[in-house]
Amino acid sequence: MAGEERENLTYDAFGHAVRELAQTVADDGYVPDVVLSIARGGVFVAGGLAYALDCKNIHLVNVEFYTGVGTTLEMPVMLAPVPNAIDFTEKKVLIADDVADTGKTLKLVRDFCIDHVAEVRSAVIYEKPHSLVKCEYVWKKTDQWINFPWSVEKPVVRRQGQVLDS
Repeated sequence: MAGEERENLTYDAFGHAVRELAQTVADDGYVPDVVLSIARGGVFVAGGLAYALDCKNIHLVNVEFYTGVGTTLEMPVMLAPVPNAIDFTEKKVLIADDVADTGKTLKLVRDFCIDHVAEVRSAVIYEKPHSLVKCEYVWKKTDQWINFPWSVEKPVVRRQGQVLDS
């Protein structure tokens, strides 16, 4: 993490970023059969890309790696339910995530797909210079920690005094 400076992405900027990222994919002539989302941050990117690229086939893979700001597990781990690789056989897959930081998560998912698919490419909003995976489609490169609009606020909790319908 370079100093204390942070990249701050707003929901509004995210909307523009995902459309620009989709346009880059379309301009490249890549037409994915499947958009594969890396949860959780990749869910937002995958949904936006799938709509923008008119791809109705979306799959999701849960990968745990980051445990906090700058803290990770030793290696990323796919969590159940793991997608069935047969669903990707001979398909053009676009892996979508919010950031390629270390690249370990993207590498895990790419390696999972590579022997089954016709072609696999990756699209991210941000890519860090030290990422193991160099994505084909990147909206912005940065070496800063990124504050995503979906992860900067604490989770919501039930407000005190709220009456539940019975």
